[in-house]
Amino acid sequence: MEQYRTRPAPHPQRPPAQRRGAPSAAVPAQGGGGRPRPALARRLPRPRLTGLGGGLFACAAMVLAGGISWLLFGSSLLVYGLLFLPVAAATALWVRPADLITAPIAAPIAFAAGAWPISGGSGGFGGQLMGLVSVLSLHAGWLYAGTLVAALIAVVRKAVLIGRRRLPRRAL
Repeated sequence: MEQYRTRPAPHPQRPPAQRRGAPSAAVPAQGGGGRPRPALARRLPRPRLTGLGGGLFACAAMVLAGGISWLLFGSSLLVYGLLFLPVAAATALWVRPADLITAPIAAPIAFAAGAWPISGGSGGFGGQLMGLVSVLSLHAGWLYAGTLVAALIAVVRKAVLIGRRRLPRRAL
């Protein structure tokens, strides 16, 4: 009976001591493939969120931003829109490379979730819902801008990842 290999074969171009996960004396053990990171990048956090985690982060941050806008700035939609742009960018930067497509999808959902505290609807559920729809329709520019920021960051990150994958092939 034939037995199948359960682990992938070692990479043919790397010596065994420089495989991923194996410490090497020649290559310093740093995050990012052995290259030293710039000083500013070393100070920034590098979380890797899943698609669901990125969406939950964005929604929680935007609900917090909506609450801050409501409490401190009298439901200012300008402040809320200005807070939405960095949240959308952070979501696109912190999501895992495998889940990059979720960042531009999570941004508008988070905008809608956080707009509820500042929607200003009165009455029951119908009044609150109409206030939310009004905020979303009247301030769609912020929604589009944040979604565009998240999409551009995701596209650039994906292009860089594809470029890194193709780089060793060109060197041959």
